[in-house]
Amino acid sequence: MVTFGVLAGIVFPFFVQSLGVSKDIALSSSFFFATLCAGVTVGAINYLIALWVIRPRLRYLSHKMGETGAQIQKATYTGDWTGCSPEQCSVKVESEDELGDCAIAFNNLLDSFSESRNVEQAVVNFTRSLSSTLDFEELAENALAKIVCYTGAQAGAIIVQASGELEIAASRGIKKPTTLLDSDLVRHMFRDGVEIKFEMPENLIIDGIVSDFRPHEVIALPISFNNVPIASVVLASSAGFKRGDLRVARLFRQGLGLALQNALAHRQLQRVSALDPLTNAYNRRFGMKRLHEEFSRAVRTRGNLAVIMFDIDHFKNVNDTYGHLVGDRVIVAVCAAGQRILREDDIFVRYGGEEFCAILPGAAAQSALDVAERIRRVVAETQVEEGEQRVNVNISAGIAVYPDNTVDNEIDLLGLADKQLYNAKQRGRNCVSI
Repeated sequence: MVTFGVLAGIVFPFFVQSLGVSKDIALSSSFFFATLCAGVTVGAINYLIALWVIRPRLRYLSHKMGETGAQIQKATYTGDWTGCSPEQCSVKVESEDELGDCAIAFNNLLDSFSESRNVEQAVVNFTRSLSSTLDFEELAENALAKIVCYTGAQAGAIIVQASGELEIAASRGIKKPTTLLDSDLVRHMFRDGVEIKFEMPENLIIDGIVSDFRPHEVIALPISFNNVPIASVVLASSAGFKRGDLRVARLFRQGLGLALQNALAHRQLQRVSALDPLTNAYNRRFGMKRLHEEFSRAVRTRGNLAVIMFDIDHFKNVNDTYGHLVGDRVIVAVCAAGQRILREDDIFVRYGGEEFCAILPGAAAQSALDVAERIRRVVAETQVEEGEQRVNVNISAGIAVYPDNTVDNEIDLLGLADKQLYNAKQRGRNCVSI
């Protein structure tokens, strides 16, 4: 800057000549010396200003930028981003000049970087929660909880399409989630696979059936797998959604489609592996697993557990007389009759061949006897048509009840029920033994 002032002092005498100053005055030694001194003085003042005012501010900006860069580089490999928050790394805006603009731009860059990191972490956490389970209900609940949290929604639901039917996979803040299944909004989204968003008019009166608050904005996001809508995330907000919130939700749905498809496939495989292919009752392997669970619960809670074992009397004669296809139809009919009698929480199992098992959690001896007798009577009234003939069968049943029967495990309990079944056979069949 001093050099520039010297050059300005040297050039200035020649410049003033163009303005009409006489050559004698402009090139006089005294004028020349005066302009040279003035240039040096101005340059020195500028230098001192730069040294004492601008240089510290530039050094401060440079230091903060270097420090922030080092923190980011460190956090990239350690995963610890606590030292890179905008509050810690931002610079003070001390003026409204270009240096102040630089500080503002740097702080804006930090804010954008922090927002990017938050979104990235949100996606990582969301993806981690999706990969933590294949259980359909648990996955849907976890996914909805995080979507509601990150978008600031007051209510939400995940609706899936399975086997051609819509079902509520998870819901929050909605009084009657099933009402969404008949919503034109949801059906339109599944039909066209497009995002739907609308704001509620202020003069619209809502009866409160859908939610416990008055939603200002509702959005339905399609969740697709192989470009086919398989689910929808419906969100409602009383204040409206921010632009960034919806961007996060759209990022979430990219991984949610695959996760839901895998969970649906897993649920279907579980159902198939647990069911007997002929009767659609639970198979023996799954039934024994459930019996173990219910026996453990009964021991833990000191509750009751009843087991009914029954089979079809003289079933070999049915096969020999009418053939195995008719025999299969008889097994299906007996199974259906037994399932109609049981409560929702009871477990009906095809134990093997023409033998069945009913597991009755919480049932005492008299309740189990009543259920077994009802099954016996309903089966006796059931007919299977074969041409002009009517095939009728009867069953024999045996019952064991915990803790009335002292046993150490569920296998012993099942064995006692099987012994009672044998006793019923010995008594002439078509009866119940307990």
